[in-house]
Amino acid sequence: MNARTEPQLLGAAHLADSHLDALEEEAIFILREVAAVFERPTLLFSGGKDSLVLLKLAEKAFGAGRIPYPLLMIDTGHNFHEVTDFRDSRAAELKAELIVRSVEDSMARGTVRLAHEGESRNVHQSVTLLEAIEEFGFDALIGGARRDEEKARAKERIFSHRDSFGQWQPKAQRPELWNLFNTRLQPGEHFRVFPISNWTELDVWQYIARENIALPSLYYTHEREVVERKGLLVPVTPLTLPREGETPVVRSVRFRTVGDITCTCPVASDAANAEDVVIETLSAEVSERGSTRMDDKTSEASMEKRKKDGYF
Repeated sequence: MNARTEPQLLGAAHLADSHLDALEEEAIFILREVAAVFERPTLLFSGGKDSLVLLKLAEKAFGAGRIPYPLLMIDTGHNFHEVTDFRDSRAAELKAELIVRSVEDSMARGTVRLAHEGESRNVHQSVTLLEAIEEFGFDALIGGARRDEEKARAKERIFSHRDSFGQWQPKAQRPELWNLFNTRLQPGEHFRVFPISNWTELDVWQYIARENIALPSLYYTHEREVVERKGLLVPVTPLTLPREGETPVVRSVRFRTVGDITCTCPVASDAANAEDVVIETLSAEVSERGSTRMDDKTSEASMEKRKKDGYF
């Protein structure tokens, strides 16, 4: 390394660290604002990387074992066990209250009806979520959505208003200037709050690396049977079997995002740790949802429609 290169690298590292410090400070401010303003907030916690970053931020905001709101998971019943097991152990480690509500319970009540047995339950989480909001009277739900994920989420405010039907109206969102948030609610309304809205996938992974945040093993390279379908690597599982003419192959893969097994795909990767993932992310040309989610392939408006119906 020559004399000029080392200072340049140190300067770049300092800028990156300052950037993460600013994002962290903003997110902690938002988490504390929610605790101060709302009567019954909750933190949406799936055990995925974004919600684990949120949990780390909440731990910094309030102290370990002192998070002032419960964690809420809407379980489709088709989640990767590595993720749900990690969810349970992390919540127990922090002595946080964990509430789990299942799409299968909504199916038993008749509020969710599948078109056919093999239909993905992912979109139906909206119903179960709205039922949980009514059951517990939640007035603010903290989520890990980021604006860089896809077009509909780019329209979100940090404090995103939902009407008394739990629906999102993008044209009726409130202005947010100078970190001043309008949190007024009418009876039956609530907010979805996104403290890491301004983060990118790269920011998340750099923060995971810096803070040494533990993640489910699926986020790092492992060998898995997959089939190629519409430009995606579909994992071979009892819920996602190969179709006629498809031949499974074993590939080294990792998941950029984790969700319902029926609609979440891995990407080819040899990244074994967070630092490796940071390097991969720097060269990624497709968003994480674009490269991993089958349910977003139906149309460019699919996420916006689901959000208007009450989705995360």
